[in-house]
Amino acid sequence: MKEIVIISGKGGTGKTSITASYAMLAGKNAIIADCDVDAADMHLLLQPDFAQSEDFYSGFKAEIDQTLCMKCGKCKQVCRFDGVQKQNNSYKITALDCEGCAYCAEICPVKAIQMIEQNVGKWYISKIKTGTHMVHAKLGIGADNSGKLVAKVKKEAKNIAQETGKDYILVDGSPGIGCPVVSSLSGANYVIVVTEPTLSGFHDMQRVFELIQNFKLPAGLIINKYDVNEIISEKILKYCHNNSIDHIINIPYDESFTAAMTDGKTIIEFNSTILKDILQQSWQKIIKKI
Repeated sequence: MKEIVIISGKGGTGKTSITASYAMLAGKNAIIADCDVDAADMHLLLQPDFAQSEDFYSGFKAEIDQTLCMKCGKCKQVCRFDGVQKQNNSYKITALDCEGCAYCAEICPVKAIQMIEQNVGKWYISKIKTGTHMVHAKLGIGADNSGKLVAKVKKEAKNIAQETGKDYILVDGSPGIGCPVVSSLSGANYVIVVTEPTLSGFHDMQRVFELIQNFKLPAGLIINKYDVNEIISEKILKYCHNNSIDHIINIPYDESFTAAMTDGKTIIEFNSTILKDILQQSWQKIIKKI
């Protein structure tokens, strides 16, 4: 079983559309993990049934028991995050400002403050239109610990892949280089970075590859919409050559990508033969690499 993680340095590069297309090409041989939990959208293309769901608890927030509180104000004095506010002669916790450090609970003279574990989102196991399963999640508004939720999604996807004897786990990671991306990379056999030929795309791609190199993971690159700026595309290819990064394929700009998304389909299901052929070629190249 091989785990392929697909990430990007920035949003909007076409990462999820490409991952969903690979999911269609892999068919029943792959378990899909949507680890872009902050802005999950793989479900728009793969039509999961949300058959199984479970709340995800992680992190703690302070809560004041007003029946015990003696209104001394010590909690407000020590909170460095302005998470305690005085309202109508009572002290209350502002959930979005509370960092869960528990200092207020420690110094409360009457132990009126409790640290409550938080429900920060949900994770799902769904059957998708390829006949296989997708593990995906949704992080709550303003919630943190996205890295832990990513780890949960990956763990469940791996368990299903092992139980059902699948050949691949396809992971759609978050853009950027933050905690959820680091969590997505854990355990990967091969990493694919999707970029676009813009200055910001090139810069953010370099940051991602620096992160991947710290994990000593084999990696390849896809340039989406490469013909929008062929000068920058050439600079990207030169960077890959100088850093021993596999160049998987270039994908030309094509409005079929947008049309397919609007129709709730991957490009593999759509009527664009050119893009379909390119993605099929790239998928076979990836399979040979791993």
